[in-house]
Amino acid sequence: MISKNDYRQILIYLEKKYPKAQTELHYQNSFELLIAVILSAQTTDKMVNKVTPNLFKLYPTAKKLGHANVLNVEKLISSIGLYHNKSKNIISASLLLHEKFHDQLPRKKSDLLKLPGVGEKTANVVLGDFYKIPSFAVDTHVQRLAKRWDIVSNDADVKTVQKELMALTPKKDWIDTHHRLVLFGRYICTARSPKCNNCEIISYCKYGQKRLGIFNV
Repeated sequence: MISKNDYRQILIYLEKKYPKAQTELHYQNSFELLIAVILSAQTTDKMVNKVTPNLFKLYPTAKKLGHANVLNVEKLISSIGLYHNKSKNIISASLLLHEKFHDQLPRKKSDLLKLPGVGEKTANVVLGDFYKIPSFAVDTHVQRLAKRWDIVSNDADVKTVQKELMALTPKKDWIDTHHRLVLFGRYICTARSPKCNNCEIISYCKYGQKRLGIFNV
């Protein structure tokens, strides 16, 4: 498994590479952030950013989206994956947000998890990005890096990945580190054809060393 010192060096590198890391989702308020993150599951932020402008133009509030016709919403987001279920979820989540939480994004994770379409990752992203509450969201990029860097085993589940990263990462850096890992996984250490030849932290990555036939770097 990776040493604490090696992981610390990775964090230092990521901070230099992405000093102002943040989500690439476009949003103007907590409601838009919540909906955008729900929509981002199993699709790219770029695809979400293409559909949300028209969606928020027609349904700018939780009340309006909560009372929207599902077929109309489906047409607006049909270009992203799982749009049938996502349409139902964002309508139901908006209605609950309006009726139970009076249009205020909950600050408690337990309340956020009551909203349809909101899981652990979405709740952590929203809490971290909007309320700056220390949270460590784990998506596919974060999982991939944690396994390639030998932070966890290849068969580790999301909860294990989250637990290990939270233990290794200073709490004050949880939010920023999540975003830095996402950006690094999205553009450098990609799922297919990772850019190992140009990776500046290959010395800490056994996966990359093996790929390139490099040992004892």
